[in-house]
Amino acid sequence: MQKLHLVMGGRVTDPRGLEFVELEKLDLVGVYPDFSSAEEAWRSQAQRTVDDAEMKYVIVHLHRLLEPDLDEPEA
Repeated sequence: MQKLHLVMGGRVTDPRGLEFVELEKLDLVGVYPDFSSAEEAWRSQAQRTVDDAEMKYVIVHLHRLLEPDLDEPEA
């Protein structure tokens, strides 16, 4: 199964949280086929904005949203 990951970022209300402001200005970096390439893109963007505490970049595990039961361990 393909495990898609979205890298995105933007200004947040609190650097400890994930509440983004100005959603129309979100930076949608891209969708990646595996975690390692998503992490590389995330690291690049996060380092570029390291001096701005209100900017945050995240990796969203799209495959977990699209098919949540597939990541669950079998009982």
